Amino acid sequence: MKTKSQTERIASHLGRGWKLTPMQALEKYGCFRLAARIQELRNAGMSITTRKVTRNGKTFAEYQAA
Repeated sequence: MKTKSQTERIASHLGRGWKLTPMQALEKYGCFRLAARIQELRNAGMSITTRKVTRNGKTFAEYQAA
């Protein structure tokens, strides 16, 4: 049985309507380069919005399927 790639698992996550941050991607999928995976999905035609979030003085991206 073939295991899903990080990109496929991230696409599935976003496809459920869930949001995803880089820290969540690292914890859930072992993904250190979420922005690169998001770009791959966008290049494949998936519509994804990016929102800048600031918590505890740290700013990071939060992605969600549009």
